[in-house]
Amino acid sequence: MTTTALSIESGELAAPPPDVGGVRAYKGIPYAAPPVGPLRWRSPQPVAPWKGVRSADAFAPNSLQGVVFDDIDPTVCGVSEDCLYLNVWTPASPGSSDRLPVMVWIHGGGFVVGSGSEPRYDGTRLAKRGVLVVTLNHRLNALGFLAHPELTRESGHGASGNYGMLDLVAALRWVRRNIAVFGGDPDMVTIAGESAGSEAVSALMASPLAKGLFARAIGESGAMFATPSRSPAPLAKVEADGIAFMRKVGAANLKDLREAPAEAILEAAPGLGYRPIVDGRFLPKSPAAIFAAREQSDVPLMAGWNKDEGFNFTLLQGEAKNRPYAGLVREIFGARTDDALRFYPGGSPEAEEASARALGGDLTIIHSTWAWIEAQKTTGKAEVFRFRFDRAPLTPQRWFGDRDSKSAGAFHAGEILYVFDNLHAFPWLISDADRALARLASSYWVNFVKTGDPNGPNLPLWPSFRSGLVMKLDTPASAALEDGRERQVFLRDAAAQTQSAAFLRRSQGAGASSSRTS
Repeated sequence: MTTTALSIESGELAAPPPDVGGVRAYKGIPYAAPPVGPLRWRSPQPVAPWKGVRSADAFAPNSLQGVVFDDIDPTVCGVSEDCLYLNVWTPASPGSSDRLPVMVWIHGGGFVVGSGSEPRYDGTRLAKRGVLVVTLNHRLNALGFLAHPELTRESGHGASGNYGMLDLVAALRWVRRNIAVFGGDPDMVTIAGESAGSEAVSALMASPLAKGLFARAIGESGAMFATPSRSPAPLAKVEADGIAFMRKVGAANLKDLREAPAEAILEAAPGLGYRPIVDGRFLPKSPAAIFAAREQSDVPLMAGWNKDEGFNFTLLQGEAKNRPYAGLVREIFGARTDDALRFYPGGSPEAEEASARALGGDLTIIHSTWAWIEAQKTTGKAEVFRFRFDRAPLTPQRWFGDRDSKSAGAFHAGEILYVFDNLHAFPWLISDADRALARLASSYWVNFVKTGDPNGPNLPLWPSFRSGLVMKLDTPASAALEDGRERQVFLRDAAAQTQSAAFLRRSQGAGASSSRTS
């Protein structure tokens, strides 16, 4: 049976013509009502039904954002506060009874930029191998993660601040209700993401609101687990920040804040200041605590990071570029500075540069991802597969501004083009070895989406991480014993001490405040 339109819950959707491989790309499908006006900073609401046949041949605008990272251009599709749209790449014909596995991809960008329409996320090549690919937009920055006491009171749940995460839950619920129309199986959904998207995947595994909405999870370089320099913020702290934000915008109350131009909200928001929190609803407690209590969605997990994450996140950059390295380490580790310097030694400019890269990568990306994998391995029963992406793409000079591309190594986000098999998306200097690795990596990802196991015919064996083996994705790819564990255990212990000290300070502060007001 062949039709020219699909019937989804909100109306008729035009079926775009297939490409030469038979894949159709449905673009700009609303999964929730526009979060504007009175719906700003509210839970996502249902889409209003439309009449007639809606076109699905163009991406919708990106979530409101500015330019923050060199590899993300938000201007391609424009930006808007009206941003809750998704895209579906499917090899199934309209009217097909296929029930194919689904990968729902959550973009990166630090929760302040990014979209599902970035060329590197194009799902065509993966769809040709028999999976549906869904990409989406969600609310970002202050529009997605502002908390405020007034918002908490009006919510009916005693929570505020995780609107961008509630968008993701709404998108997964939409997928569950509608994806069969596109040939997808609602019981075989994999959530996947990179960087902030990977953090979101870890949070969705922890959230009670997302239970039953996915069957597997993939995380690339990021998790919402604590490091010595950062931990998920509690609602009370972020509410206080929200009060200061309201004053900065010049609003007297929540009504004024909702009526303020979206551009004024964006202008008042710090560059990387708003992100998911422990709000009491989406996350009743920290993801680490939820995993420790065995309350997570216990699904197969494939996760890891890139070998040279620290190239992008070295401590010696920005305002800290010319500061003494040992002083930066002391600000983070305090009484444990000597222990930290044993793992990240100084002593010479070369040693300090290398250690600043290693420590920056660990604090920003690697340790939180390691802690997430360890938590699932320890308290979950489902299978765990861990990877490290070791391939150093040959990027042209000036790709990283004034920094030497030859020193980038296997940098943050470098794996995305390989796992989507989209090496053509960026003007990198591609070799046959890169093409071979893209075929291999994308095969592992497709197999995991299909079965919960990356292994398949004619692929190097990827052992379970329960055996202690990590898959090194390079040319050639091979499994090896985990390395650097002692360093990560030190960071875990240091993070626990930091959180304990912060809890004590908050408790003392709460006690003092109570005595003053009683």
